[in-house]
Amino acid sequence: MNSRRAIWLVVAGLWSAGCARAEEPVTFRPNLGYELEMMSGVLWKVGGGATPLSYTLVPQILSLKIPPISARPWAGGTLVMRSRFSLLMEPIVRGPEHYYLGLAAAGEIEWRDASGRFTAFFAAGGGFGVMDSKGYEVVGGQGQDFNLNWLMHCGARYRTGENWQVSAGLYFQHISNKGMNKVNPGLNALGPTLGISKLF
Repeated sequence: MNSRRAIWLVVAGLWSAGCARAEEPVTFRPNLGYELEMMSGVLWKVGGGATPLSYTLVPQILSLKIPPISARPWAGGTLVMRSRFSLLMEPIVRGPEHYYLGLAAAGEIEWRDASGRFTAFFAAGGGFGVMDSKGYEVVGGQGQDFNLNWLMHCGARYRTGENWQVSAGLYFQHISNKGMNKVNPGLNALGPTLGISKLF
């Protein structure tokens, strides 16, 4: 009887220790290095003051993020500032043009929780690129191949392992030639994104 009781006490003790360990929060090392992110999404033409045509873009964006230039405690986590540099590969699946290929640089503000698992972010920046413009063939199309871009991106990342993160966000992009061509309707587009990133 005493041996049975001892066995049950040992099993109950091991089970309790396992449960306590499982409930302990996981804390990752700080992300202080480089990050390579691949992001995909879908953008639809929005707002007035731009082309009257309907557009749908399917951006594939490869970004390199550099180590933080600033990190300070804030609201129980860490507020981080860093830069990201992106290659924009954007098939245009609805609209007179067929693609937009560009480069962009952006500043990014991140809030990382104390565990290092969750990050909220906001980025804004711009760059330049090329497309197969159709503005002289289709009214409302873009007037020249070389165009500038401007972006805003916000969302959240979740760290799934020591070196991997997944993200979901909302991406806004403006494309125009800024009056370098008399045909310059511009394009405002907005939509959701999903991404995966590797930390180095």
